[in-house]
Amino acid sequence: MEQQSKIDNTSWGILIFLSLLWGCSFILIKKSLIAFDPVQLGCLRISISFLAFIPILCWHRKKIEWKKWPRFLAVGLTGNAIPAFLFAFAQTHISSSMAGLLNSLTPIWALVVGIVIFKLRFKKSNLIGVVLGFIGATTLILLGNNNSIDSNSWYGLLIVIATICYGSSVNMVQAYFSYLKPVIISSMSFAMLGIPALIWLSTTDFITVLQSDNKALYSLGAVIILSLLGTVMASVLFYNLVQRTSAVFGSTVTYMMPIVALGWGFADGEVITALHFVGMATILIGVYITKKK
Repeated sequence: MEQQSKIDNTSWGILIFLSLLWGCSFILIKKSLIAFDPVQLGCLRISISFLAFIPILCWHRKKIEWKKWPRFLAVGLTGNAIPAFLFAFAQTHISSSMAGLLNSLTPIWALVVGIVIFKLRFKKSNLIGVVLGFIGATTLILLGNNNSIDSNSWYGLLIVIATICYGSSVNMVQAYFSYLKPVIISSMSFAMLGIPALIWLSTTDFITVLQSDNKALYSLGAVIILSLLGTVMASVLFYNLVQRTSAVFGSTVTYMMPIVALGWGFADGEVITALHFVGMATILIGVYITKKK
């Protein structure tokens, strides 16, 4: 059964703050891709995050159950590594707005994975809220296609796969690491990924791009912000939120992110219409119903 949730004001504060952080991620990915290719971007995100977590990992080394490294690896791959590359490749063909909208599918997969694999029970309000949020997200996606927000919607399937990964990750955190400090979960997850990412990055022309592309420093700045705020800080807060509440409530952060993503997309010249706000209102109602006891 699903553990008791503690959905208090602090939980809602974390949810809103995470929505702002992650809602900015899509525009930062877009700016990072100006100079770097998807592989370089994915490797950079993981490598920078890994380096940032090293001091924390050293500090908590005696509290880590190293024998559980396969589970940490699974959480890291599904919650960070695989999505980092999938989003990078997807956003070479679809807009930052569309990426933010498709990301709203995460709670659906958190629910499905939780029920099918982890045998969790969910309240009826959870199901209604998730379905309503999905309807709102679908409406936004269809409007996006009609208004040419994206250039090749088939690449959106990569983000759908990424949301399946996210849905799996949040359930694993709740099932396997509910007792562990979020910062330890994050640092160990990246410890499993950091060195391979650095090695892979070294095989690309990353250094050449830095030296020859006059926009490389701009893109690098975007990656650093994306990594430190959108990955390092956000992952710790997110795992804390999942522990405090549930996998489904934690994943509802993706209901609110499209508002921020669309705002940045509009500021960057992407097409947004009044009807998009109807879809976003539906999503927010879904969040409320999901939270309702």
